[in-house]
Amino acid sequence: MHSELPSRNRRPALKVAAVVALVALVSGCSAEAQRGYLPGYEDGEVTNMTERITSLWVGSWIAALLVGLITWGLILWCVAVYRKRKDDETLPVQLRYHVPLEIMYVILPILMIGVLYYYTARDMSAILDRSEEPDITVQVIGKQWSWDFNYVDEDVYETGVQAQDVGEPGSLERVPTLYLPVGERVEFVLDSRDVIHSFWVPAFLYKLDMIPYKTNYFQIVPEREGVYVGKCAELCGEEHSSMLFNVAVVSREDFDAQMDQLRDKGQTGQLGMEYSREQDLRTASGSRGDEN
Repeated sequence: MHSELPSRNRRPALKVAAVVALVALVSGCSAEAQRGYLPGYEDGEVTNMTERITSLWVGSWIAALLVGLITWGLILWCVAVYRKRKDDETLPVQLRYHVPLEIMYVILPILMIGVLYYYTARDMSAILDRSEEPDITVQVIGKQWSWDFNYVDEDVYETGVQAQDVGEPGSLERVPTLYLPVGERVEFVLDSRDVIHSFWVPAFLYKLDMIPYKTNYFQIVPEREGVYVGKCAELCGEEHSSMLFNVAVVSREDFDAQMDQLRDKGQTGQLGMEYSREQDLRTASGSRGDEN
């Protein structure tokens, strides 16, 4: 006589799984997402490249889901068809190899990876294309733990200090702001003074590393006016999380007015790579002292 195993109550486990899935979904959504599961905004694309990047992202997920459904379906089919029946003591036919199956195992993954590689390479080539002449050029310099912006054509600059009281109301109003004219082609020139940083504006759906002694470039055309949050996407030290900035996409008139304000403040010329971290820290300390 066998004792019966106690039945499990699966409802708490299902509730826990549902809560975990909900938390994961909520935490994975950025404040920039305004149209369901897709990044971006319903009233227009942020840049000329965000639609291309979104299409690549969605297409990759669809392909992965189809592969998953086929794989799960084959697994379940094998479980159902080849399950061991009651009173069946015979062993299935033992094969050391199956040539058509082995060929399929090799060919299918190569085809799938090749298709994904083709579309990724196609879109990356378009994103990194610099063949067109930019309307304005902005040199972005990363430093521990803030940003400097050289507006090359206007011969003015903006310098930032480390963000303070991150997460408190109004904290993002005190970080440096990068101004861009809407509808005009912008070339970013990315440099770092100290360690590896990464220039990331989540609304642009693209980021690019800033490596010491190596300059990286990319171009975009901002197509939607608004203010977007930017941050460093590469762990660069103890204050990495406070290395924040804003991007303001404005009309050409507002952009020119901002450039005039920088000239009025005496911020003419260009900041160089010799601008030291010690000076940055002294500037940040002075700014905190002024606020107090």
